[in-house]
Amino acid sequence: MYIKKILLAILIIGLVVAAFFANFVYNAMLKPNTAFNNEAAYIFVPTHANYKVVREQLEPLLKNIESFDDLAEQKKYTTNIKAGRFEIRKDMTNNDIINSIRSKNLPIKVSFNNQNTLEKLAGRVSRDIEADSLSLLKAMRDSVFLNKNNFKNNTALGMYLPNSYELFWNSSAETFRDKMLKEYNRFWTDDRVSKAQAAGLTPEEVITLASIVYEESKQAAEQPRIAGVYMNRLRIGMPLQADPTLKFAAYQLPKYKNTIIKRVLNIHKDIVSPYNTYKNRGLPPGLIAMPDISAIKAVLNFENHNYIFFAADAKRIGFHKFAKTLSQHNKNAREYHRYLSSQGINK
Repeated sequence: MYIKKILLAILIIGLVVAAFFANFVYNAMLKPNTAFNNEAAYIFVPTHANYKVVREQLEPLLKNIESFDDLAEQKKYTTNIKAGRFEIRKDMTNNDIINSIRSKNLPIKVSFNNQNTLEKLAGRVSRDIEADSLSLLKAMRDSVFLNKNNFKNNTALGMYLPNSYELFWNSSAETFRDKMLKEYNRFWTDDRVSKAQAAGLTPEEVITLASIVYEESKQAAEQPRIAGVYMNRLRIGMPLQADPTLKFAAYQLPKYKNTIIKRVLNIHKDIVSPYNTYKNRGLPPGLIAMPDISAIKAVLNFENHNYIFFAADAKRIGFHKFAKTLSQHNKNAREYHRYLSSQGINK
């Protein structure tokens, strides 16, 4: 009789333990534990983060952080944190969440254009990935990297082709830079290199000229014709006389810092700078802006014609009038200058 009571007590205790364990398993592993209404939420786990950092991001998203703590401890996640961007979907269980943040680092899209200096590019990219702008800028300017890959400080920006790229959020500055080099090399196919060589240009010179073309016109349909004008000038040994290069040269001077030059004047043509293409023949030593892909393709596929000049079209803002003779060009230029004066644009 006594033995039966003992066995009964053991059975009851076992059932209680089993019930407790079942409740633990249900609450910790099988019960949905998200507290948000959107379909998904995201956490960003920095490199070398500890569990406290992860927990702080998860706590507002979960109904019961303590049950998550228990399972995270059981599954040894608390000592094996992975960096990255992770998705927490609505109605996930703790087990689902741990599986997601332990092994499902999601890539992100990094997009950029019109970042006309390495500093601006670094600032733009740092908004999308873990690497900060200072580390990005340091990687971009690394002299060993530049020399190894035949870039200079004034051509380094040309390696970064404006587009959308897929990276992991926890990418380092070097990872981003190296990926951009791969994309740059991928862009320069044998066909494109051959076109550059046929034009008497290196890939770096193509991008330098493309930066001028792009600053002259954002109209993709017109860019090959503008590129053709500059190729004609290079062919006959005429200075490029590109107004955007004068603006670039001016902006390097303290006098023009924090100003916007809306009208190029004769005083700008006297600026002493290798980027003054009125005084210096040939291409400037580097690009003056980040050109769009359309402008690079325009240089590679420049239009063959006999135009030597072009001036902004006063009747079609954003477009240009092209001329084969200086007299016709002067007429077009005077028309545009009158338009600028009528708008009160004098500098």
